[in-house]
Amino acid sequence: MHTGKFKAGVLALCLLAIGGAAVAAGGFTESGKNEIVVDTFGDFGYRDLYAKYEQSHPGLKIVEHVVSYDDHHKNLQAHLLGGSGTGDIEAIEGGYISQFRVLADKFVDFKAYGVDPGRWLAWKAQQATSTDGKLIGLGTDVGGLAMCYRRDLFAQAGLPTGRGQVAAMWPDWRSYIATGKRFMAKAPRDVAWFDSGSNIFNAIMGQAPVGYTDSANRVVVGSNPAVKRAYDLAVEAVQAGESAKLTTFNQQWNAGFQRGSFATVACPAWMTDTIKQNAPQTSGKWDIATIPGGSGNWGGSFLTVPKTSTHRQEAVELAKYLTAPEQERWIFRTQGHLPSEPALYTDPAIVGYTNPFFNNAPTGRIFTTAARNLRPQYQGPKDGDIGPLIGLGINRVDKGRQQPEQSWRQVLKDVANATEP
Repeated sequence: MHTGKFKAGVLALCLLAIGGAAVAAGGFTESGKNEIVVDTFGDFGYRDLYAKYEQSHPGLKIVEHVVSYDDHHKNLQAHLLGGSGTGDIEAIEGGYISQFRVLADKFVDFKAYGVDPGRWLAWKAQQATSTDGKLIGLGTDVGGLAMCYRRDLFAQAGLPTGRGQVAAMWPDWRSYIATGKRFMAKAPRDVAWFDSGSNIFNAIMGQAPVGYTDSANRVVVGSNPAVKRAYDLAVEAVQAGESAKLTTFNQQWNAGFQRGSFATVACPAWMTDTIKQNAPQTSGKWDIATIPGGSGNWGGSFLTVPKTSTHRQEAVELAKYLTAPEQERWIFRTQGHLPSEPALYTDPAIVGYTNPFFNNAPTGRIFTTAARNLRPQYQGPKDGDIGPLIGLGINRVDKGRQQPEQSWRQVLKDVANATEP
């Protein structure tokens, strides 16, 4: 999931999804069971799977800790370098996997436990493979992109509502912005075209052949025209008055779904569950169409097992279970997270799935097609830090705090400071 990516970050939940106090990896319960700690940064949809796994493994108790996206990855970095404090299983988002890949010696190599990397999309497995061939992460989901939209709000603004008709209005991002102007001319009161300029930027960047870093690990934010193009398009839409001016994943953004504050949202597969959880009363009002540009990726994660785990074998087996095809299939049908194993993209249970919440949209076909068509983008060790800095720059323009070029200059300075050796 994202949270991707970027996943700017997720709301700090600071809760124990399965219960139990925070403990170091390798603890034991009062009943003497091995306690396996899973550290994540969002809802991966594992709660029911934990319970099922515990039933078939009576000697285990699984405890999940969930904290904010940024804090989770910062804590993991500190714990790895300090040599203690990690969970038995640590989730890592795709934007950060390169940063941890260079610390491959601190994670188990799943190949040594019989895992075949060929199960995953080739680019997905490569993201978690070190230069010396160690597989440090098992792919959970990918964030194949689509566009979620409110049919009822489109109708009120006089726009067509059918999926094919909607997709035809925005073959590219300039057409999407132009359609937004049409919507805003007749939009219901206090309803914007989209939620956040930074989310539009994330979606556009998710389609670029080269992102923030080139394959030689050089940061190219200032020299890659795709980054400035994505920034300029997002800012253009913001300055056209199409943004709800929300900050992704905070309480106001969550409430925006409930209030119907925006008509469209860039929608990687994991976003469908985010919408459903935030605004269950809007079931049937949403639908899903092809995203401008046709495909792309935003988000997707991995499960890793640090070597500091004292229940290493049990943690590896649990990670393998959670990412096995049967569980990935169940998670997609119940949570919407798209598997990263292409063998499942021809599975009738996935490709034939329709989602009643989204007006019975064929989400299986939509998202598997998006995943097949996306062009994988290289992720550098600093990409997890860079993305939020650009998002902040767009938010400054979105909220009228800086002019576009002034904010872009600050973005370049912030990125340079964050990526200095």
